[in-house]
Amino acid sequence: MPELPEVETVARTLRPQVQDCRLGAAQVLRSSSLHPLSLPLERLAGARVAAVGRRGKLLLLDLDPSAAVDTALRAATGLRLAIHLRMTGRVRTVEAACPPGPYTRCVFALRTPAGEARQLFFDDVRAFGLVLAATPDILARWSFWRDLGPEPLDLKAADFAALLRGRGSALKAVLLDQKVLAGVGNIYADESLFAAGLDPRRKADTLRPAQSARLLHCLQDVLLRSIAQRGSSIRDYRDANGDVGAFQNSFAVYGRGGEACVRCGRPLQKLRVAGRSTVCCPHCQR
Repeated sequence: MPELPEVETVARTLRPQVQDCRLGAAQVLRSSSLHPLSLPLERLAGARVAAVGRRGKLLLLDLDPSAAVDTALRAATGLRLAIHLRMTGRVRTVEAACPPGPYTRCVFALRTPAGEARQLFFDDVRAFGLVLAATPDILARWSFWRDLGPEPLDLKAADFAALLRGRGSALKAVLLDQKVLAGVGNIYADESLFAAGLDPRRKADTLRPAQSARLLHCLQDVLLRSIAQRGSSIRDYRDANGDVGAFQNSFAVYGRGGEACVRCGRPLQKLRVAGRSTVCCPHCQR
């Protein structure tokens, strides 16, 4: 599943392609790809893409509906198109004449500021991803959105220590909990715990202040380094230009069970923590 660095990269590469474009006709080619809470996508026709961003693992298109064809929507504030890529979701812009592919789930017609007709495709091989057109009221009813924890790149050491306080679960489980931190998944949990020298099975509430501060620093460093390398491409992930990321070439532990530790040379251990495959160094991580 694309994690924070991958979704951030998708947002950054999609932004110049859709910023200030007007949405036109929309098609939902697979009904299960539209979130049950979503506004009908055709109601967005005429809205302008005002910004492209991210919240956790969600891709967000902020919309200005002041020129929407649906007059009832024109006064709406905070209108957004949220796309949850899940495991294999991708977004891409294509020429107006390009037909949908076998895995295209939603299609939006686009009109660029220069008047060029294009399309925005949401493709999803496994069909686990979701598209949601929502007002703030609708978003507030979506439990996933409502319960999202803070962004890890925005946290200070004291705030992070407070999040860990009283949590008796394994560190790996806490990092993966989207209600605690938004956007961290298996890759960046493993990599940051190795960088911080902490055993993924260690109870979160046993960390001393210096250790929790180090873990936050390492987590933020790993995330920023991955963003700089356009994310990690292991299987399906591509950015909005169709390009792969490169951070997988820098993995210290993820996917390297049984290989030599980059620090001590001993074999890395593969185990399961919080129900997820986990790789760590039993010598370097305590």
